Amino acid sequence: MRSRTATWFECKIRYEKTMEDGMQKKVTEAYVVDALSFSEAEERIIEEMSSYISGEFTVTDIKKAPYGEIFFSDQEMADKWYKAKLQFITIDEKSEKEKKSTVNYLVQAGSFNGAVKNLDEVMGGTMIDYTISSVAETQLMDVYEHTGKTQKDDKPEFEQ
Repeated sequence: MRSRTATWFECKIRYEKTMEDGMQKKVTEAYVVDALSFSEAEERIIEEMSSYISGEFTVTDIKKAPYGEIFFSDQEMADKWYKAKLQFITIDEKSEKEKKSTVNYLVQAGSFNGAVKNLDEVMGGTMIDYTISSVAETQLMDVYEHTGKTQKDDKPEFEQ
């Protein structure tokens, strides 16, 4: 398991998909991309999807994703994405009362039990007390990380 913190955007695209029986059907699919702004998210999803979709497609929705972090699995069977809501228990030093804060995560796994296991694997290495308040399968098709590659013409400002 590896985790990645970034600014994530959920993007929905609509296109005509060829079904297994050969029929064409209009579908809307959701993806998550790592981007700094809405316009970069749109650019990234268009770039990623143009190699997979022949024909026209439209970006129908882009919204900021509520995930604090995404946990990527290296298992081949991990083909689903689960939204997990974790509550962290901290003690306020001034009032000495317990305080719960909720954080959303996106977890890649092959099953519901696999998602819970992956969460425990990652969170077990931390010293923070937590409880898993919910885990639900999402309709997300895939997550595209920023690869970090720079363009050939990219030069630092001081060299321009």
